[in-house]
Amino acid sequence: MKIEIGMTSFADNTEIHTVNGVQEKISAAQRIRNIVEEIQLADEVGLDFYGLGEHHRSDYAVSDPVSVLAAAAPLTKHIKLSTAVTVLSSDDPVRVYERFATLDALSNGRAEIMAGRGSFIESFPLFGYNLDDYDQLFVEKLELLKRINQHEIVKWEGGLRPAIDNLGVYPRAVQKEIPIWLATGGTPESSMRAAEFGLPIMYAIIGGNPRRFKRNIAIYRAVAENRGYSREQMPVATNSWGYIADTDEEAQKEFYVSTKVAHDIIAKERNWPKYDEAHFQREISDDGAMFVGSPETVAKKMIAVIEELDIDRFTLHIPLGSMPHDRVMNAIRLYGERVKPIVEEYFNNK
Repeated sequence: MKIEIGMTSFADNTEIHTVNGVQEKISAAQRIRNIVEEIQLADEVGLDFYGLGEHHRSDYAVSDPVSVLAAAAPLTKHIKLSTAVTVLSSDDPVRVYERFATLDALSNGRAEIMAGRGSFIESFPLFGYNLDDYDQLFVEKLELLKRINQHEIVKWEGGLRPAIDNLGVYPRAVQKEIPIWLATGGTPESSMRAAEFGLPIMYAIIGGNPRRFKRNIAIYRAVAENRGYSREQMPVATNSWGYIADTDEEAQKEFYVSTKVAHDIIAKERNWPKYDEAHFQREISDDGAMFVGSPETVAKKMIAVIEELDIDRFTLHIPLGSMPHDRVMNAIRLYGERVKPIVEEYFNNK
């Protein structure tokens, strides 16, 4: 059983809170350069996938992840490079394909697109879109992106974007088709939509017991099978928050601080309760959504969830919130050099 193991990042860029106090916020330019180093290390230690988020806010450094991935592409050899996610509703499918085709050239066929609606809405007013068109924009643009990915010359007409009348989209990708994944927070409707579009799916599991996603995965696979797609054509991935250090105690102590800061920024905007230690302990337990601890602890929990959900790719979001660059690099190294071999050995022997 082949399992792909990878990671994602949002390039968080706030003040760096640690167990020893607060460090000054670094520049966005430095954070972006750090991200390139993190991608390079992820490739060196054997991770299979790296996804970078798109945000248009001051607390995240990256608004154009494809540019950052392109900078890392010539420095890497094997790792697949993707967004996490491309906010497709407020972007243009032609430009999305062109950027990813360029990334595909620079990486020699390792680009992937992860399309999603995103968890923030800043891009809509920024690019002049109406939130009332939220769902229609996404569906229409996903249809167009899929058409462009499959055909060099495109004829297309929709309701919100101007029509394309037998025009070419260039450059073409190295791959015959760039893999397009649909990312979702886990609604049954999103699962059915991905299956109906014939797209692989990524579930963001950021709270509660990961095993509750088993039902949505079953829905996705049932609809896909009914549409005539094979299991191999429709891989399933999950993404969860996590962090790895040499010991459980060290990992928990370091990750709680950054998690609380990141959570409380959003909590203030959305009138959520503040994050506390009890919530954190629930989420890092065997039944929680976070994968935090020593390499052995994280690997054990990964194996249990991968097996229970029967997924094809597992990705860890490292880190949540802003952390010192050297700690993030250490977590990536432990993930690739110690966690991944444990997980791979288990599934290779099944």
